[in-house]
Amino acid sequence: MNNLSRRKFLQTSLMGAAGLSMFPLLKGCGPVAPSDQIRLGFIGLGRQTISLMNGFHENSGIKIVAGTDVYGRKRERFEMLIRNHQEEAGQSVDITTSANYQDMLERDDIDVIAVVTPDHWHAIQAIEACQAGKDIYLEKPVTLTIKEGIEVVKAVRENDIILGVGSQQRSDVAFQHAVNLVRENRLGDLRKINAWVGGPAVPYNLDEEEVPHDLDWDAWLGPAQYVHYNPELNPPITLDPVQNERIWGGWRWYRELGGGLLTDWGAHMFDVAQWALDKDNSGPTEVIPAGHNGSEYIDFVYDDGLVMSNAPFREDGMQGVRFEGSDAWIEVHRGVFNASDDSLLPATPDENEVEEYETASPHLVDFIDAVRNRRDPIAPIEAGHRTATIGTIGNIATVLDRPLKWNPETESFVDDEEANTHLHREYREGYSL
Repeated sequence: MNNLSRRKFLQTSLMGAAGLSMFPLLKGCGPVAPSDQIRLGFIGLGRQTISLMNGFHENSGIKIVAGTDVYGRKRERFEMLIRNHQEEAGQSVDITTSANYQDMLERDDIDVIAVVTPDHWHAIQAIEACQAGKDIYLEKPVTLTIKEGIEVVKAVRENDIILGVGSQQRSDVAFQHAVNLVRENRLGDLRKINAWVGGPAVPYNLDEEEVPHDLDWDAWLGPAQYVHYNPELNPPITLDPVQNERIWGGWRWYRELGGGLLTDWGAHMFDVAQWALDKDNSGPTEVIPAGHNGSEYIDFVYDDGLVMSNAPFREDGMQGVRFEGSDAWIEVHRGVFNASDDSLLPATPDENEVEEYETASPHLVDFIDAVRNRRDPIAPIEAGHRTATIGTIGNIATVLDRPLKWNPETESFVDDEEANTHLHREYREGYSL
């Protein structure tokens, strides 16, 4: 069961009457007057930006006009791709690049900023974009620390910013269907959730190699504490011949720069579980690290005793969510939906109606519509922050190697001074939140 194309998505009722009240219907997706054009700039021009560019280009009334990156070759690639697109689309060529993201924030002719940098840069760049009055598409996980997430939420609301998080499974009708089944109690009393995302972050252990001449490594590190360069962190590319990144940036796997799979894929699967439980402004109350619960996996416990276990439930280890109730169960993954009863399965789209997952545009359609109509998108900042928090407290419990009590109202650990020192991390000199 692959996600539907934009056209099919827009034509389909989102799960009947209950779904219509739960998920937004998209508006304003037809032709857009030139005066209503949304002008977009990107911070970070790596592999994920290429996917997002393609998705934004599918939508009318959007023009990508700027990009910044501290890696020179990525700026060159971005400018070449945008220039080619604008020429082929019969648009006037209008594209600039720079090494300093603040150049874009100072421009009055840019409406939306897409923050697609490594996690350790997200908070500072998102807050500065809020202060500059720019709407934001923020890649997941929204921040690296819990304190950062709290401050980004505050900046979004105080500055009346529309911010959409890149947890695109919220715009996939199969995941929406799963959420609706849980909320309608179609599974009976919910007894357990398996949200399998992968393991926690690990200490940085890569060999030191020479920094490419056109990469400003100090600027790439920004607020993060110094680590030496290795090409796994910022995969190299070439332009002649054209060779794009062969791997995803490996910074996400290491504690110094990211949250491991717990936050990287947790921003998808934990997010779906939180959404189904109507916990977009809350979260679990206890985290039990692997080895302390008779299991090799991390458990998150909610205030009613419901356990969400980060444990696989397929032989192939595919990331996904399993909801187990007293009457039935369902399992949802990217492209796969299983259920204890066929009546629980979602409708299957026509084969020629499916698109590649990363470039499918319903999530971006929703974000653009939210910007135009000044409403929250389907993945608002509060949801993204609370989902990132789950992965982060899982990492903290792993480092401390003991169960922790969490208060989702105060967003702090309960009677635990040591754990609360991990709510934020020290920035390098010259940087502040």
